[in-house]
Amino acid sequence: MSANQRGAGGTERRRYEIRVRGPIGPTTMQAFPTLTATRSGVDTLLTGSLPDQSALYGVISQLEALGVQLLEIKLMQAG
Repeated sequence: MSANQRGAGGTERRRYEIRVRGPIGPTTMQAFPTLTATRSGVDTLLTGSLPDQSALYGVISQLEALGVQLLEIKLMQAG
């Protein structure tokens, strides 16, 4: 499937795992309604599906605006 087919009009959502430094409280999590937070040691893993790359950039921008330190982004394998 080409990148154009997966765009805004496509139906393929991609699942991500986003690692951030420290805990994320319930108030902060309201900014990420499609993601789930779980603790991983001192870090937090935000996992969930996003409709396209612009939604991923929106999450990254929101993390920056909230002062949350982004450590890693992983695209999870389908299946």
